[in-house]
Amino acid sequence: MEETDALFRKVATQPLPSAKEMKTTVNEKGEAIPSWLPDLDIELHKLQCEIKSEKNVVDFGAIGDGVTDNTNAFRKAIGRGNCKIIIPEGVYVTKGIKLPSNTILRGAGKGETTLKLHDDALKSAILLTNKHHISGNHHIYVEGMTLDWNVERLPSDEKTASGNNRSSCLTFAHVKYGWVRKVEAIHAGLHAFDVSSTLYYYIKDGFIGPGRSEYIWLDECNGYGFGDDGITTHHSDYIFISKSHMCDPSGRAHEHGFSNSNGIEIDDGSRYVWLANNTTTRCFGGVEIKAHHNASAASHVTIIGHLSVHDNRAFNFRHIGHHKGDDPESKTAYNIKAMNLVAIAPIFTSLYETSTPRAMVISAYRNVVVNQFTVLGDSTYDFKGHPVIAIQYRAKQVLLHKIYIDGFYHAGGIKGEFHELEERT
Repeated sequence: MEETDALFRKVATQPLPSAKEMKTTVNEKGEAIPSWLPDLDIELHKLQCEIKSEKNVVDFGAIGDGVTDNTNAFRKAIGRGNCKIIIPEGVYVTKGIKLPSNTILRGAGKGETTLKLHDDALKSAILLTNKHHISGNHHIYVEGMTLDWNVERLPSDEKTASGNNRSSCLTFAHVKYGWVRKVEAIHAGLHAFDVSSTLYYYIKDGFIGPGRSEYIWLDECNGYGFGDDGITTHHSDYIFISKSHMCDPSGRAHEHGFSNSNGIEIDDGSRYVWLANNTTTRCFGGVEIKAHHNASAASHVTIIGHLSVHDNRAFNFRHIGHHKGDDPESKTAYNIKAMNLVAIAPIFTSLYETSTPRAMVISAYRNVVVNQFTVLGDSTYDFKGHPVIAIQYRAKQVLLHKIYIDGFYHAGGIKGEFHELEERT
C-alpha cells in the first residue's frame, strides 16, 4: 500500500511535457515520427551497452517442439536481466515469461520462433510481460517472434479474459523505455499488445493513474484473433505505434454480439500517442480513441496515415458517459490530430450487432482536426441510410478539411452540428 501511495504522489507532481516532447518531426527517411523518438534511440544504445552476456535458451534446456514446458528454461536463461536472450526457430511452450529490466529477447522471426502458452496456463496468464508491474521496469526490447496465447485451451463458449490488464499476449505494465518490433500476436484472450499502467484505473474523469508506461515503440507488429483489442494503451504516455496491422478479432472477451473489439484502441488516460502508417481490417473500430465513463479520456493523440478496410467504425473518437445533453461534460476528451486517413467500405458486423457502420464518429471530444480523409464505399452495399460521418454529442471545435466521400448510394452523408464544424468536400 505504501508503494502504491508513493506512485500516486509521484504522478501528481510530474511536470508538464516540454514542447519538444509533443511535436511531430520527420526523420532522414522522410517518415513522420514523434520528436522524442531520437532520444529513445539513445536509450536503445544505452541498453545495448549495458548487456553483459548473450544467451541461447536451448543451452538452458529449452526445446522448441511445441510440447515441452520451457517455463523453467526461460527463467534460468533470463535470470536477473542485463542479457540478450536468443530464441531459435521452433515452438516453445511456456506458462508465461517475465522480463526484468535491461533485457533483449530476440527470436528468429514471425512464424519462425513461436512462444505458446501451455494448455494448463491460467486464463489470467500473460504470455510475455515485464517482471515488476508495481515497482516498474525499464529498457526492455522484444523482436522477431510469434506470440500464441493458445485460446484453444479454453472451452469455446467461455469468455476469454479474466479482468483488468491480464490475459494478453504481450503486456508492458509500468515500463519506461520499451521496444516491440516485428512481433506477431495471435488468439489473445484479451489484447494482442497492451501498453498499460500497473492496473487499469476506473476512478473518475480527470484522474491520472500512477505506474504509467512511458516511451514505448511498437513497430511492424501484427495480430489477429484477439478477444478484445489488437493494440491498446491505458494510463500511459509517449507511445509510438507504426507500420502495424490488426485484423479479425474473435470478440470473445465480451458477451456475444456486444464486442467492442478494436484494431487499435487508445484508451483511458493515455496521453501523447502517435500512430503512423498502420492498417486495420474487419474490427469493430479501426482506430478508437476513448475512455469509459469513470476514467479520464485519452488525449493528445496524433494519427498520420491509417488504412481501415471493412471495419464497422473506421475511426471512433468518444468518451462514454459524457456524450449527451444531461451527461457531465468531459474534462479530458480533447486534442486529436489526424491526417491522411482512408476508410474502405465500413460494414455492419456480428461483433457488435446493434452498431451501425460509420467512417468516423466524434463524440464528446473537442479540438479535433482531420485533414485529408478519403472514404470509399461499396455502391452495392445497403448502408440503410445511416450517415457516413457523424459529429455529435457535445463534440466541439471540430475541423474537417479535404474530405472525399464516394460510393455510398444508400447512406445519409455527414451528420453534425455544423455551427461547430467546418466541412469541405
